[in-house]
Order: sequence, then structure tokens, then C-alpha cells
Amino acid sequence: MSPRHRARRRRHRPLRTGLFTLAAAVAAAFALTLGTGGGQLVARPSATAPAVGTGSPSASAAAPPEASARAARTVGQAVADAGADAEGAVAVSVLDLGSGVTAGSELPGPAAAPTDGATPADGDGTGDGHAFVTASIVKADILAALLRQSGTALGAAQRTEAEAMIEQSDNDAAGELYEAIGGADGLDEANRAFGLTGTTAGRDGYWGLTTTTTEDQLRLLRVIFTDDSPLDADDRAYLRDLMGRITQDQAWGVSAAAGPDGTAKLKNGWLSRSTDGLWAVNSIGLVTRDGHDLLVAVLSDGNSTEESGISLVESVAVAAVEALVTGGTD
Repeated sequence: MSPRHRARRRRHRPLRTGLFTLAAAVAAAFALTLGTGGGQLVARPSATAPAVGTGSPSASAAAPPEASARAARTVGQAVADAGADAEGAVAVSVLDLGSGVTAGSELPGPAAAPTDGATPADGDGTGDGHAFVTASIVKADILAALLRQSGTALGAAQRTEAEAMIEQSDNDAAGELYEAIGGADGLDEANRAFGLTGTTAGRDGYWGLTTTTTEDQLRLLRVIFTDDSPLDADDRAYLRDLMGRITQDQAWGVSAAAGPDGTAKLKNGWLSRSTDGLWAVNSIGLVTRDGHDLLVAVLSDGNSTEESGISLVESVAVAAVEALVTGGTD
């Protein structure tokens, strides 16, 4: 089916820590700067520490170099293990808002996944800069763009569509709001204002074929969850609230990293590619775990089934967050 017209109502059980087996293979070395090649690691402090918005978690100054180095080792090894059996490519980026440490890793999988002719945009994404299709995670971006244009003075009809688009991942509502922001040109213009450098909007109404990187998704999450944003406090609070009310059968993904006592505000995306039937499965959001507030983005493609993609995304999210919380930010 078209990426413009997919709305699933399937219940998925979140993967819990310890239910997946970590493989023994680990990358021999990890890079502390942006690299070229599968499995290379990015670990760096935020260039500018995000400030706190109304209802937002607190954020500290940029982390010292030794904290970034520690994050590179702990997160990189955990993600390499968790994604060792991935069927396709998977990437993760995590920002601890308390420490300022940002860590990310990309595993290319056994073969490059198709992009339906899309050309990856130049940017500073993790690893080799592989561009992933967003599927429905772009709906958070669409609403951020709409709020930037209109503010919280949205009409009743647009608010109804926005709520359906985020909470239930309604595709018809997404199509209406994508058109309202000016389609691909409008989304690209908003993303320039948001500081996204490796994201290209889907053309001809195919918002689900927007391409992006985990680094850019962290930038988008900062727009939503911190004062480092062109959106005002009311706009951010509105979007955050919707991401905290995702329908239960779509509440999988980065929420698995919150643990039994944590919380998450998120948006997920899933799409079967028309070229080969393989699945793109993604999840982005704010995770609160053990007193840490973390922005987390996990992107994947080349999965044989939706379920295997969800399991991969959850295992990588859990591995990255646990490693950063227990060993990367102390």
C-alpha cells in the first residue's frame, strides 16, 4: 500500500531487558568523530546545551571529553551486540539532557536497503550517513512545521487532525496537514529553520518517503522538548502532550528503554517497502529512566517483518539507553 495510506492498529508487546540475547561480536574500534563505514560510533557533547522549556526536563552544559569517550565505548559496544543479527541497517542516537552527552552508532546490516530512488541528503548523520525513510515518525515533524507556521491558534479542524495524526498515526489526517504546510517544500523550509541538515521531504505527497538520519531526529526532538527551538513554549507543550498520549497498541519502540518505572513520549513509524516488501521501522522520543531524561532516535530498514523490526528497534534502544545511563554519564 501507499506510504500515504497506512494506518495499523496492531498491539505489540514491548521487548523487556534480558529477553533478547546479545551476540558476542563487537566492533574492534569505535570512532569518536563522524566516520565512514558500518558500525562506526559517534560520541560527542552537544554543541549547545539545550535550555529548559516549560514542562521540559532539565539540561546541563556540554559534557567533558572524557564523558564522551566513555559513552563511545559503552554505548557503541552495547549497540554492536544488540544489533549483531540485524537483517538490515539500524542506527541510534541518544542525548542525555542532564549530562549533555550525545552518543550514536550505525550498523549497516548485511546489504544496503533500497531507497525507492531517493537520494540521501548530505549531512552529519551517524556512521556512513545512511538515509532512512521516516514512515510515520515524520508526523511529529509535520506538526512542528504547522505550529511554526500557525502557532497554537490552530482551528478546531486542524487540532482534530493533529491529534489523530500523532495519537493514532492517522494517515488521512497527515495528508491533509502535509498539504496545509505546503507539502515537501514547506517541510524542507521548516526543517532548515529547525537545523536539520540530512533530511529531505517526500515529494508528490509521499510524506512517508521523507529521508532522514538519527542525528537529524535528535535535532527535531530538541525542537520539541527543549528551549533550543524556534517553537514557543505553548507549541512545544502541545506537541509533547500529544506524543505522551499515543494509543496503547502503538506505544512500542523507544518506550521499551524506559524500564518498568520510567516514562516515554514518542512517535513511531512502520512501512513495508513496495520494491521488496522489507520493512522500515522507526521510533523517536523522550525517555525518562532512573532519573535521566534522554532523547532517543532509532531508525531501521531491511527488516523481513514488522515484528522483527520492532524487536530490533526496541533492543537497540534498550541497549543504548542502559549503556549510557549505567556507564556513559557517571
